[in-house]
Amino acid sequence: MELRIDRLTKQYGAKIAVDRMDFTLKAGVYGLLGANGAGKTTLMRMICDILRPTSGEVLYDGRPISEQGDAYRMVLGYLPQQFGYYPEFTANKFMMYMAALKGLGKSAAAAKTLELLELVGLSEVKNKKIKTFSGGMKQRLGIAQAMLNDPEILVLDEPTAGLDPKERVRFRKILTSLSGDKIVIISTHIVSDVEFIANHIIMLKDKQVYANDSVENLCMTLEGKIFSTTVRTEELADFERKYQVVSQRQEGGNCEIRFIAEKKEEGWNSCTASLEDVFLYTYRE
Repeated sequence: MELRIDRLTKQYGAKIAVDRMDFTLKAGVYGLLGANGAGKTTLMRMICDILRPTSGEVLYDGRPISEQGDAYRMVLGYLPQQFGYYPEFTANKFMMYMAALKGLGKSAAAAKTLELLELVGLSEVKNKKIKTFSGGMKQRLGIAQAMLNDPEILVLDEPTAGLDPKERVRFRKILTSLSGDKIVIISTHIVSDVEFIANHIIMLKDKQVYANDSVENLCMTLEGKIFSTTVRTEELADFERKYQVVSQRQEGGNCEIRFIAEKKEEGWNSCTASLEDVFLYTYRE
């Protein structure tokens, strides 16, 4: 099982949306990170064969996906940022409808629907209309429909956008349980959603692949550069002009801050770098 992104480029007139991206994915969970406009959604749409590249290609097990047609779509599960559904459908009816579109027989579809609604915690509301669901419930239904054909490749575009913290934790647990024998690609700008479940992080910047490594190795790039200290509130603006502050908490007239600097000074505490620190440092203005 191998998905190869080979010098992939997408251009709209003079505007380049994706610029010669090149990497290989095997079974595991991959976090795709980037600031808005970095090319994440365009890349994912090309991986899903919804959008054709200007040049380069996507290959699955050595063959271009453009030549595989329905055979490739049968191993692909996709949850777009805004997935379409019929509000008047119940969860069960929607799943059966999607299963029919994916070519599953009625008995296989019914069994798979029950299995997946149980997996995502919606079995007790399977006969309720989708229009009554919360945002988190709709997203869980979205991942269930993406899993109907037991895909080898699961592509999720901003799957936790708009979810509350409890729903995001539930979503992460679901993804962890699915990741054993699949290529799972999660595009997000919520770093904590991939930090603890992704085997690998791909960071996009300026329409290109900026970094492609494990969370541990990426965090090592900021080793010895993350610190914390306390400053007076009126001193904060001056401090921010000198250093990149990544978080702050006000208490009385003081501010506890976490920041990035090249070397330690007296009175500063050293901190362990997180993926969020790497993200903020990489996409600083």
